[in-house]
Amino acid sequence: MNDLRPILLVEDNSNDIELTLAALKQCNIANEVTVVRDGAEALDYVYRRGTHAKRPAGDPAVILLDLKLPKVDGLEVLEKLKSDPEQRQIPVVMLTSSREERDLVRSYQFGVNSFVVKPVEFTEFFEAIQSLGMFWAILNQVPSRGPVQPV
Repeated sequence: MNDLRPILLVEDNSNDIELTLAALKQCNIANEVTVVRDGAEALDYVYRRGTHAKRPAGDPAVILLDLKLPKVDGLEVLEKLKSDPEQRQIPVVMLTSSREERDLVRSYQFGVNSFVVKPVEFTEFFEAIQSLGMFWAILNQVPSRGPVQPV
């Protein structure tokens, strides 16, 4: 099981934050959800520095990452995490309103685990978040901390 590791939500839109938190709460996901509003703070959280230097050790169960972010954009955050052997096993879901093919292609080139376009309609958005939360926080299994050694 995932020992209730937190979900890291990286989102700068207040409405999307509110809807995401409500959807996760409604499907009874017990994982704490930590919200950061820009890419720089997301990196600070993962690397336990700045205002997150004293957070408990351990990786999030999943990072729900917006593409268009202030300070450091989502693709830069993704590239940094997936190029780091100590962090690349953290599942990252790009959760974005972008329908641009180049964003999709670049996300997968950098190693994203999933690319989800935010539905515009409220009910569809809510259901998408609930499905993501259930899969990545509860069903998905990840290796213990550290890089996986080849067999």
